[in-house]
Amino acid sequence: MSVKRIGLLTGGGDCPGLNAVIRAVVKSAIGTQGWEVTGFLDGFRGVVEDWNLRLNIQSVSGILTRGGTILGTNNRADPFAYTYNTEGSSGPARDMSKAALLNLKKNEVDALVVTGGDGTLTIGQKFFEAGVAVVGVPKTIDNDLSATDITFGFDTALSVATDAVDRLHSTAESHRRVMILEVMGRYAGWIGLRAGIAGGGDVILIPEIPYDLDKVIEAIEERAARGKEFSIAVISEGARPKGGELTVRKFVKGSPDPLRLGGVGNLLAQNIEEKTGLETRVTVLGHLQRGGIPTAHDRWLATRFGIKAVELIAQGDFGKMAALRGNSIEGVPIKDAVDKPKRVDPRGEEVRAARALGISFGD
Repeated sequence: MSVKRIGLLTGGGDCPGLNAVIRAVVKSAIGTQGWEVTGFLDGFRGVVEDWNLRLNIQSVSGILTRGGTILGTNNRADPFAYTYNTEGSSGPARDMSKAALLNLKKNEVDALVVTGGDGTLTIGQKFFEAGVAVVGVPKTIDNDLSATDITFGFDTALSVATDAVDRLHSTAESHRRVMILEVMGRYAGWIGLRAGIAGGGDVILIPEIPYDLDKVIEAIEERAARGKEFSIAVISEGARPKGGELTVRKFVKGSPDPLRLGGVGNLLAQNIEEKTGLETRVTVLGHLQRGGIPTAHDRWLATRFGIKAVELIAQGDFGKMAALRGNSIEGVPIKDAVDKPKRVDPRGEEVRAARALGISFGD
C-alpha cells in the first residue's frame, strides 16, 4: 500500500519512555520515509473525538528525556465500549468504533501506531481486524506483556523502587523497625521481585505466590534471633494471603479495569504489629514509579521500538508489534502479546535465586 500519512497515539497508563517512542516514530517517518505524522490526543479518545495535531521534527525536539507523553493518554476510552458522554463525564458504554474509523479516514491516516499495554494493544488488534493498518509498540512498567523480553518503562520503575529500598535500609536499621515498601504490580510481581533482590530485601510478597502471614513473621523473627533487629519487606499491590482476596481501595465505575488496588502494605504492617509488637512503617511508591526522567535503557529501548514500528509500516507488515528478542527488535503478532500475560514463575530461576539468598516469599 502507498503510505503518505501515519497516525500515532499513546494509551493506558503513562510511563517513562513514551516521548522517546513519539520522537523516534516522527523522526524516522519524516526523515527516512517522507511521511506526514498525525498525533491523536489522549489515546483512543482523540480518535473518537477527532482531537489531533500535526507532528513534525520541531514538535519532538527536546522530549527524549521527558517523562509522560506530549500526546496525553487515557485508560478509559475504549472505542468499542466508550463511556464518555457529550459533557465528558461517564455514561453508559457505547460502541463508537465506527466514529473512530470515520475520523481515521477523514484525517487520511494510512496506518496507525498504537503504543500501550495489554488493554491498548487489545483495542489496536480489534481495529486491525476491522481493516485498519495497525502496528503496536509495547509499553508497561509491569513488564507483563508476552512476546517481548522486556517493555520500556519497566527499567525506570525498577530503578525508582530499588532506590527506595536502599533508602529505607538506613532508617530501618537506625530505628530497629520493620519497613514495608508497597510497589505497583497488580497481577505480575516483576517490580517487587527484582527491586527486592537488587535492594537486599528480606521479604518479597508478589501476586504469583500467595503468602502465609505466619511465615512472614517467622522470617522477621528469625532475623531478630540472628541479631538483625530490622527487616525490609517489598510487597506488590496485588499480593494476597493464601485463601485471601486482593486489597481493593476503590471501584471506579465506567473503567475497563474498575478495581483500584492499594492498602496491602498497610494491612500487612497492621498484622505484623498486632502479632509481634514490632514497630512497622509503610512507604507506598504509587505513581512515583511512573514519572520522571526515563533511564538510559528505557530511552534506548523505546527509541528502537519506535523505529521498528515505522519499518513495519514501510514493509506493510501490519497487525504486528515491535518486540525485543535477545538483542534484536522484531515484529511479532499483537495477538501473541495480549493473549497471555507474562508473570513471574514461582519455580523459576529468579525466585530460586532469591530463596538462595535467604529471602522469604511468605510461603
